[in-house]
Amino acid sequence: MEDFFERKKRQLNIQLNDVQKQAVLTTEGPLLLLACPGSGKTTTIIMRIGYLIEEHGVQPRRIKAITFSKASAKDMKKRFSMLFPDLPSADFSTIHSLAFTISRKWLASQGRQFTLLEGFQKQNALKAACRHVLKENATEDQLNSLSTYISLMKNQIIASEKWTDKDEPFEHAAKIARHYEATKNASIEETFLDFDDLLLAAEQAMRTDDHLASEFQSKFDYILTDESQDTSLVQHKIVEHLTAMHGNLCVVADDDQSIYAWRGADPDYLMDFKLVYPEAKLLYMEQNYRSSSEIVTTSATFIKRNKKRWDKKMHTENGSRGAIVLRRLTNPKHQLEYVTYELLAEEELSEVAILFRNNASSTAFVNELHRRGIPFYMKDADDKFFSHWVVQDVLNFMRLSFNLERKDIFAKVAGKMQLFLSKSTLQQFERSTLDGNVFDAFQQMAVLKDSQVRKLDAYQAVYKKMSDRRPAQIIRMIRYELGYEESLVSMSTKFGYRADSLKGILDTLEGIAEQTRTMIEFAEQLKTLEEAVQQAKQEPVGQAVTLSTFHSAKGLEFKRVFMIDLVKGTIPSEEDLLDPQLLEEARRLFYVGMTRAKNRLELLSYASEDGKSKEDSKFVDEVRGILLPKNTGVAKQTSSLAKQAPKSIPVNPNGIGDLKLLAAGSLVKHRVFGKGEILEVNSESIEIRFATVTKRLALQPVLEKRMLEGAEL
Repeated sequence: MEDFFERKKRQLNIQLNDVQKQAVLTTEGPLLLLACPGSGKTTTIIMRIGYLIEEHGVQPRRIKAITFSKASAKDMKKRFSMLFPDLPSADFSTIHSLAFTISRKWLASQGRQFTLLEGFQKQNALKAACRHVLKENATEDQLNSLSTYISLMKNQIIASEKWTDKDEPFEHAAKIARHYEATKNASIEETFLDFDDLLLAAEQAMRTDDHLASEFQSKFDYILTDESQDTSLVQHKIVEHLTAMHGNLCVVADDDQSIYAWRGADPDYLMDFKLVYPEAKLLYMEQNYRSSSEIVTTSATFIKRNKKRWDKKMHTENGSRGAIVLRRLTNPKHQLEYVTYELLAEEELSEVAILFRNNASSTAFVNELHRRGIPFYMKDADDKFFSHWVVQDVLNFMRLSFNLERKDIFAKVAGKMQLFLSKSTLQQFERSTLDGNVFDAFQQMAVLKDSQVRKLDAYQAVYKKMSDRRPAQIIRMIRYELGYEESLVSMSTKFGYRADSLKGILDTLEGIAEQTRTMIEFAEQLKTLEEAVQQAKQEPVGQAVTLSTFHSAKGLEFKRVFMIDLVKGTIPSEEDLLDPQLLEEARRLFYVGMTRAKNRLELLSYASEDGKSKEDSKFVDEVRGILLPKNTGVAKQTSSLAKQAPKSIPVNPNGIGDLKLLAAGSLVKHRVFGKGEILEVNSESIEIRFATVTKRLALQPVLEKRMLEGAEL
């Protein structure tokens, strides 16, 4: 009789390795399946479910597969239907969906209904709590960090009275969080639960209500949890309750890819798995089918620097696909130009990804890719940049220059000029009947120190110079002459912001402004980019490069991967370097980025930013240390685009290399965009109108690689 694996090989052309087969066959009791990147985890899970149904006669509805996200549940259900089209589907859902079902039934048995508190409702409740405690409106950064903090406390099952024992993201955060909880639960008639409350309620229900626990325990005979390294303590507890009757649990995880500790993921649970399930069997899926031998060998060695992990030995039978590239550019601008010109030479953009730690890194790339007409998709598009309070501050500084009689605008920016003015004073001025130039009018009303008067006079002089300056120059005046950057540093100390992150927003704005001539044009460009980001959220129809954070790239794969901004302070961050646990998580995050690449991996850093020298990331140094002694598998390149253009764009022997031959009105031919007419040439760039689009190209690479040829009508 043909066995299951032979039949699936014949029907589906799927051939499992020995460990994958063991994972399918080990159906009874607890199993911890440790799956390295690219090891065929999803296929193995689907085959295991199919085996239970076809070979053991298990009813599909008796199998519960718990995934990390809605997208994962949908994808797994789709994959199951493709491989087993004749079988009813097993029960695929997220842990939150399961918790919702349990909580609703439990509360209903007590005669209680609940309303899910999410989105704007939750945001408004958090804002109200902040106003109550702080006596002022919270910033968006504070609201985001507060929401994350509350979620972390609940996922770790920490009682609210002990929240102050944990590091608060900013002063009074625990007090605000407790007020939020008290207000949320103040109504007798209606119970409000956020998504984290659903988990706590479900766990409490399964722990305290024997009848309800028995009902859900007897509903499923087999439980499977995917991406379990991302599961929090309260989620693990729910699964423990669910499997208490039969113990048939398959936990699929990779502790080396646990990167969500900030929202409660608990990798220690996997390390202690056999303490919770003493009879558990462990299997290691270590063969990587995704990446080249260089990438697999290097990343497997790199992650072994972490101490708290299962000792896995990732390997591959894939061959060589070329060296890992460590490239140190001159500055972020040259990094941007390097990647952009590499993309112009790419034929399969959908097989390329640009990965970064912080979303702020994406905006400069969005601007450049949009400008050059390179299609892009954002895995986790963050359009919050454009509404960030720092961006709004800069726009307000600019708005004031258009009309120096705008008291309302002055009241918003004067507090950001290191003038040390009280809010009440600024509000009083805004409501006053004084008119005329705000700098003069304000001095008529307010009682000021001599130092404040001198600053106001100096700032008024700065504003007089703004009218004939370009946007990039104006932003630099706002930063340094109006004292805004100094103000950001001061606010960072007070409220727990990261000063480097806020200054990075200013750097990005300055980069966008470099390509605009007027403040109006600059504001319009910001709006255009915001719309482009919105559009980039949609799955691309054709070729498009993917922009993603390391976090959101997990589960994806690409032929070529650029990991950018790999400098000290970004990854690992200064905070990571002070805490061994955070450092290990940052290393896991870097490892996730490395293992997204199938054929080509490039690790990019830069030597300086804003005139200050930058060190390579500690992790780049570790990779270099792994590879250099062997003198194989790595190409170390220190590159300045002013000296060296990307190797993948060949020099065109028929192209123009002499600047004198490029003049406005001349006709040229570009290898990608075809024929066009030169509109403008300056010391840094050349603007060309092609048949369907107008492009502004950096002049240096155009000449060095002779990317333009002469053309005729």
